Amino acid sequence: MDPKQSQILRKNAIRLLPVLTLAYMVNYLDRTNISFAALTMNQDIGLTATQYGRGAGIFFLAYCLFEVPSNIALYRLGARLWIARIMITWGLVSIATVLVGGAWSFYLMRFLLGLAEAGFFPGVTFYLAAWFPAQYRARILAGFLVAIPFSTVVGAPLSGLLLALDGTFGLAGWKWLLILEGLPAIILGVVVAFLLADRPTTAPWLDPEEKATLTDMLAAEPRERVREGMLDALKDPRVIVCALVQFGFTIGSYGILFWLPQIIKASGVSNLAVSLLTAVPYAFATAAMVWWALLVDASGKKISNLTIACGLGAVGLVVSVLTDSLAIGLIGLTLALVGITSARAVFWTIPTRFMTGVGAASGLAFINSVGVMGGYFGPETMGLLKDATGGYLAGLLVMAGCLAASTLLAASLKLLIKLE
Repeated sequence: MDPKQSQILRKNAIRLLPVLTLAYMVNYLDRTNISFAALTMNQDIGLTATQYGRGAGIFFLAYCLFEVPSNIALYRLGARLWIARIMITWGLVSIATVLVGGAWSFYLMRFLLGLAEAGFFPGVTFYLAAWFPAQYRARILAGFLVAIPFSTVVGAPLSGLLLALDGTFGLAGWKWLLILEGLPAIILGVVVAFLLADRPTTAPWLDPEEKATLTDMLAAEPRERVREGMLDALKDPRVIVCALVQFGFTIGSYGILFWLPQIIKASGVSNLAVSLLTAVPYAFATAAMVWWALLVDASGKKISNLTIACGLGAVGLVVSVLTDSLAIGLIGLTLALVGITSARAVFWTIPTRFMTGVGAASGLAFINSVGVMGGYFGPETMGLLKDATGGYLAGLLVMAGCLAASTLLAASLKLLIKLE
């Protein structure tokens, strides 16, 4: 790649990545901060483990139902204002969750939050594919997806401190947590509306020659047989297998995420210690995701690395239940999260190689819709098995089995996709 092309991509990265990564960090924080609120909220409003797990997962039912319509709206109406709309509405709903008073109101607010957030992640994935060629997407997506583990690295200690505001101005600590972590989404939504451009041809930071060069770079990108239409994309076996792979590793991801604070709490430590210990596995996962993405871009072996990452996730979950030791458990969960977060970054470089146009908008949304259903089944399965067995061992082994299935499905992609 010549220096001029590198300069164009650097300009795009500087303009787009910081704000989108920060937005996704806030997105993930608002989606998952309920795991820390639950340390005191569950008792305050009378939630059982099953009810909490179901409520945590109901978010993903709404997310799944409205994902494809939301992404088609983004394609039709433009990314800038649609992403801003998503962010402002989810911030308002996240704050309004302080009004819950029992299981059914908890379910309702989680459903509304999923409805508000639907389309954000696949929309940004589709958006970034219009600005960066394939050989750079793993590192660009890793730069964006690093927000997932990093949101816990920052959000876990922050949530622990906000819980300590319990009683301030008559509000419970978990309510302070939801209010103060919901406000940034509204502010960033306004920033996105003014800072982004819908497509390279309207980017104010690129001159006409740079726009033409970028358009030529993207048009010259080698692709597998491309799916352009919405129905073509949804019937493509590569799309189906990709969706199932993501379903498996997302079950493991959210099964851990929504329950990790309570798993650590069971060892008898304080809420603040829980928040600090929760951040440790995600700190390692953040660094590993970036390193692994650079490795993938250098080798080009996306499917092989996706298979290895999913396998590492399964192995880590098995290690986490080998003993009752908190230290061994955290080591195992750290390995699992390194595998899962790295798999996510590698995974999203694959479907953009064989879909474009509205087919990509709808196909990526379909893959993510099926995948994020794992976000429903993971937390609920953990809750059901916790109530049934009194512990977390059975739930974590089920999560490991799902990741093992994703490993096999990821390996099978080599039969369907010849051009890595």
